[in-house]
Amino acid sequence: MFQFEGFDRRKQEDQVRSEGRLPPGQSLTQKFPVLHYGPVPAFNPAAWDFRVWGEVEEEKRWSWDEFNQLPRTKLHMDIHCVTRWSKFDTDWEGISVKTLVDQGFFKIKPTATHVMQHAEYGFTVNLPIEVVMQDNFLLATHFQGEPITPDHGYPLRGVVGFIPGREDMETPYFWKGAKWLRSIEFMSRDKRGFWEQAGYHNRADVWREERFG
Repeated sequence: MFQFEGFDRRKQEDQVRSEGRLPPGQSLTQKFPVLHYGPVPAFNPAAWDFRVWGEVEEEKRWSWDEFNQLPRTKLHMDIHCVTRWSKFDTDWEGISVKTLVDQGFFKIKPTATHVMQHAEYGFTVNLPIEVVMQDNFLLATHFQGEPITPDHGYPLRGVVGFIPGREDMETPYFWKGAKWLRSIEFMSRDKRGFWEQAGYHNRADVWREERFG
């Protein structure tokens, strides 16, 4: 059985490689590895809120119930971890920052160039604003049709991946979406997040294999 499973994985890997979907240095996984720093935080929906702040015309804050009333987006993406695993054809659902801006939920100041994701325990991840405003970045609440599990970031995590056929969009490694997300800060200059300060690449483009700075 294990031999069959290994053969099936290699067959799938050969397929995505032939389609140009497997970045350099990556291997296909059929699992969803759990990787994070620190413990899994507790979630209290009555106390939870999500904030948009910084270089915006007006700070916004939503409760858990209010956040779930915002326009929802579904994405079908390949995701690529800096630890060299790739998971293909994953389905996510959540809130698109681009949609919120396009529909006028908040307005970004022209001085904004970067975004910091702030998560529980003070964890941070930075991204250029143009990546956050792409179709492949999502504030996700669901994975494969179910709420994200606690060890994968419940109730909310940033996700970023590759949409097959959309080579026009930059694709960072998966750590560039923070688990247990609580706010996004629009900034007038770049600041490095937790892993970036620890030596990981600041831009982290998967196709250029930008793993370490």
